[in-house]
Amino acid sequence: MFEISFGELVLIGMIALIVLGPERLPTVARTLGALIGRMQRFVSGVKADMHAQAAATGLTGLQEDLRSAAEGLRSQVQGQVDEVNEVLRAQQGELKALAAEAAQPVADAHAEVGAALDDAARELDPQALIDAAHRDDEAPAALARDENQPDLFAPAAPAAAAPSPEPPPRP
Repeated sequence: MFEISFGELVLIGMIALIVLGPERLPTVARTLGALIGRMQRFVSGVKADMHAQAAATGLTGLQEDLRSAAEGLRSQVQGQVDEVNEVLRAQQGELKALAAEAAQPVADAHAEVGAALDDAARELDPQALIDAAHRDDEAPAALARDENQPDLFAPAAPAAAAPSPEPPPRP
């Protein structure tokens, strides 16, 4: 702030001691220190108020800009969401109509198959089915054998004894 060296401060202190005397110098120094402290607090308060006012002015404008941008974005997104909902409702109606159209032939086929099964069940003789099953059990058909496939359950042919290889000598 002020460029006063230590030597200059000592010279000012000696002149004050001579002019004021040793009795009044401590009181004057205390009062002068309190005044300087009060002046520093006042200057720092004014600086803080100026910074706060500048920040409030800038932040208020910035806050309004952000608020308007957020509102614009919200309204744009809401419009797009409404459009998508309208399209989805229209497609939902179309899908319900298609599902009803597709379900009708299935229901008709189900009814026809059910009627055919009922007719077939009335025509079948349970005793004839049992007799046919017993006939199949009595004469099992011989399974065809494929010569290219090995028989896994046949007894294994004895293998020729092969000499075991000797391990290589260790160096």
